[in-house]
Amino acid sequence: MHDSNFIMVIFDYLDNLGSGMEFLLALGSILGLIGVVVGFIVFVWGGGRLRKHMLGVIVFSIALLAVCGIETGVKYFHIFR
Repeated sequence: MHDSNFIMVIFDYLDNLGSGMEFLLALGSILGLIGVVVGFIVFVWGGGRLRKHMLGVIVFSIALLAVCGIETGVKYFHIFR
């Protein structure tokens, strides 16, 4: 019976680990979406130095969206429902 408790603890840990990874992917997706939107807005209306920095933000946000997915955060946090 001791072995079954150990196995249950491992399964609970893996379940919590999966939930944490899902949350981090959703958070990365939302941050990527916000970064792209804010980056484009500042890129259009910002000065020359800001444009250079926002180009890096836009590239990083697009990479974040490529890893995390575009709809992951929207579905996880129930945005636009």
